[in-house]
Amino acid sequence: MKNKVLKRMFSASLAAVMMMSLGACGQKKQVEKQEMDVTIDQITLGEDYTDIEADLKFLTHKTDVIDTTFKEYIAEFQKLYPNVNIEYEGITAYADDITTRLTTGDWGDICMIPTTVDKDELGNYFTVLGDKATLAKTYEENMLNSYTYQDTVYGLPSMANAQGVVYNRKVFEDAGVKELPKTPDEFLDALQAIKDKTDAIPLYTNFAASWTMTAWDALIDGGATGDPDFANTGLTKGENPFADRGDGTGPYAVYNTLYEAVKRGLTEEDPTTTDWEGSKGKLNNGEIGCMVLGSWSVVQMQQAGDHAEDIGYMTFPITVDGKQYAAAGPDYCYGINCNSSKDNQIAAMCYIKWLVEESGFAQGEGGLSVVIGDEYPEALKALDGIELVVNNPAAEGEENLFNDVNNDSELGVNVSGAIPTEIVEEAVSGSKTMDEMVDEWNAKWTAAQESNGVEH
Repeated sequence: MKNKVLKRMFSASLAAVMMMSLGACGQKKQVEKQEMDVTIDQITLGEDYTDIEADLKFLTHKTDVIDTTFKEYIAEFQKLYPNVNIEYEGITAYADDITTRLTTGDWGDICMIPTTVDKDELGNYFTVLGDKATLAKTYEENMLNSYTYQDTVYGLPSMANAQGVVYNRKVFEDAGVKELPKTPDEFLDALQAIKDKTDAIPLYTNFAASWTMTAWDALIDGGATGDPDFANTGLTKGENPFADRGDGTGPYAVYNTLYEAVKRGLTEEDPTTTDWEGSKGKLNNGEIGCMVLGSWSVVQMQQAGDHAEDIGYMTFPITVDGKQYAAAGPDYCYGINCNSSKDNQIAAMCYIKWLVEESGFAQGEGGLSVVIGDEYPEALKALDGIELVVNNPAAEGEENLFNDVNNDSELGVNVSGAIPTEIVEEAVSGSKTMDEMVDEWNAKWTAAQESNGVEH
């Protein structure tokens, strides 16, 4: 994804749409707010609005379960709301396509909100779900931060993820790795042992899939620093945030691990030929040692073959002052189109409330439920004792600052995977060293900070 182009296209399209009478909700925001006086916390499932009639269109990135799991969800939901029909539309290049489609206003009723929407624009597209303090009585408060603006919540997380490494236990055991690595050096040593003592590919990058590269970006804040404020202070406003700290922590430690793994030949021979779907079965049967992916990946790997018991999950091997952390945060969040009819908005609230609270989607995906009191899924119980770090929200008035700096720098952190992609390319070609790339990233980031008023 080309962030800057997307951002400009998104903003330009927004301006055009808001000039049209049936455009985004910014044009008719006051009317919608007067009409929609229902919030998701006011709904009791199976008791309220059970006779409501609606035909809902739901845009999703989960193309693999539309005809299976999602059909089962619809059938179960209709036992409570028989007159609500739901049609899923799967989008393969979701993040790109949904960004464009949102600007039309007429895209459907429910979607997974893309990261390209700035917080102060949320009300132009999405229905208010409730105020944060009220919803935090039911859902984990920090998990509501992504799509909250001025204490108003517009997006409800489908689940939460821990960030780390999905791995094959047997491969690590066969390589003689008896304890999970806790530092980048220990991790690289473990990968070398896998290469030397087994036939498995130690670390599979899934480079060709492109979107998978953003998994490395997701490791660089709380998990690599133990600091829930790092994303807003150390990264967004920090000086040269990609520089080597010299202690095996922070963004450099994460990215350098990838660089060294590729450079040392501890990944697949030709990254351009990786196969995402095929990699699942290969990890399951021991042809791959590990992959850097969110915890959502565990169930998919377990279901990809006959060796589910061999699939494990570990935090990324960084230790901060003797302690390990795992970055955690919400996955895609459900948003409701504020241009939809009132009945469709209410029906959509009922459905996403049911999905989050009753469907078991999070547990089934190997994710963490955002509902207060729900237990860890079995696949993630290995993370017990490792502190999960959820990024704190940005300061008031700085809600869009990270997006602005990120877009202007064109580094695409958590959006395009531009940094990890460059790392793999340069480690293969040998045309740039890690330090040369770091200097370039810091220069771009600093220039973007300055253009957005960040002073050091």
